[in-house]
Order: sequence, then C-alpha cells, then structure tokens
Amino acid sequence: MKKMIGLFSALLCALLLCTAAYADSISSCAVIGADLDDEQAAQMYEQFGIERGSVLEVRLTNADERSYLEGMVDEALLGTRSISCVYIELLSEGSGIQVDTYNVTWCTPEMYSAALVTAGITDARVVVASPFEVSGTSALAGMYRAYQELTGGALDDTATMVGVEELTITGELAEAIGSADSEAIVGDLKQILTETVNMTDEELSSEIHAIAKQYNVNLTDGQVKRLVNLCRSLEGLNIGQLTERVQNMQNTIKKVSEAKDEAAGFLESLKNVLSSVSDFFNRISAMFGK
Repeated sequence: MKKMIGLFSALLCALLLCTAAYADSISSCAVIGADLDDEQAAQMYEQFGIERGSVLEVRLTNADERSYLEGMVDEALLGTRSISCVYIELLSEGSGIQVDTYNVTWCTPEMYSAALVTAGITDARVVVASPFEVSGTSALAGMYRAYQELTGGALDDTATMVGVEELTITGELAEAIGSADSEAIVGDLKQILTETVNMTDEELSSEIHAIAKQYNVNLTDGQVKRLVNLCRSLEGLNIGQLTERVQNMQNTIKKVSEAKDEAAGFLESLKNVLSSVSDFFNRISAMFGK
C-alpha cells in the first residue's frame, strides 16, 4: 500500500511539473476578432507569419473590446463588430516593444508602443492586422487581453485605462498636426512628469505650448486642455517606474535606429567597393580587348 501511495505521489509530482513547464513555455498568443470567418482568420495567421494551432488563440468580441475601451474611445471607432486581430510574443527583458501593423489606418506602431509602455507592457513583439482597413483602436484591447492570458492578469487596471486615453488623445492630435509631431509632444510630456506634477494647470499649459513650439506646431486651447488632462492621468501612475520605462523605450528605439544606420552605411560601402572592383575589371577587359 505504501508503495502504491509513493508511486501515486511521484506521478502527481511529475504531472504538476509537466503542467508548470507547459505553462512557462506559452509565450505567444493570437487574438482573433470574433466576427471574422475561418478564411479571414487564416489570412491573419499568414500575416502573423505563424501556423494556426501553434500558439494560444483567443477570440475577442465587440463586447470584450468595449469592456476595455468604452467611455474612452469615440463610439464611431468602436463600431459593432470585432475585426482587428493581434499577435503578441513575450520577449526577454530589455528587448523593448516591437510593433508592426497591417491594414490599420488610424493608429501607428509608435502610438501602440507608447500606450503599451504606459500600461506596463515593456518587452514584446506585436503584430496588429485586419483583413481590410480599420482604425485599429480596438486592437489595444486585444493586446491587453493577450498579455493577460500569457501572464495571468498582471496588468494594472488604472494603467491600462490611461494607456487607452493616451492612444486616443495622440491619435486625435495626429489628425490635426500629423502623427510624428503628436507622438513627439506626448513623448516629451511623459519624460517630464516629475516636473509637471508640481505645476498648476496654467503652468502646464504654458509648458505644453513651449514643447509644441519646438516642433513648429500651434495647438488650440482644446488640444492643450486634452494634453493637460492626459498629463494628470499619467501623474496618477507610478511616475518613477513610468519614466524609466519610457526612457528604456527611447534607448531601444535609438539603438535600433543606430543599427539600421550602421547596416545602411555598410551596404553603401559594400556597394562602392563592388562598383570599384567592377570598374577595375572593366578597365582590364578594355585594355586586353584592344
């Protein structure tokens, strides 16, 4: 009897260890809009570059999207169907956020990256896709859902809502002044939260105008007020942690940019060398051809 109990205990421990190992191995998730048919879903997996069944899959309904976004996002952008799809792969610490989009017209990869960092997601590869053009706002809900599925619900509710607010305000501002300037202004504000928290609304408004001026942008009173409100929401988070995450993201972007520049420089040098070699042999050929 003791032997049977011992054997049962050993089998139970082995089963628990296998279950834990399997859970640890799950680092990728695909969130598919519930209103897509099988053919459209298959198209999304092709866009993700993975086979269906190779990662955890979650279906997201419009009601699910609204549970994350309603009240923060314009009703017209929420719609009535769940179309946007998301693939998220957790990366090692320090890898940063990598976002690619397909058929997304309103949100840029940079907007998603900034909102994810605000929400507390710092190291992940993300692909946002749709079988046809969509605004992409609802995709943020898919990212949150996927991350929570993979980590067991590690996101702070307040931080996720501020991430939604940031994405919405940045997108609205981008419609007026362009996405690059909009992203830059919001990014600059996020890096001086330790200062803005001690400013009055009037002082903060003046600071926002000064930042905008650096980008040759004139903001309306309404736009400034929206940015003031966003700052106050961001200040409600852990400013030290958020500032560190933003700085780490900026460093990652800089490293990627430098790597691209180095690669471009190397290719240009290689092109020049090959051109010189080609010219040399052409001259040799011409000499002997005579």
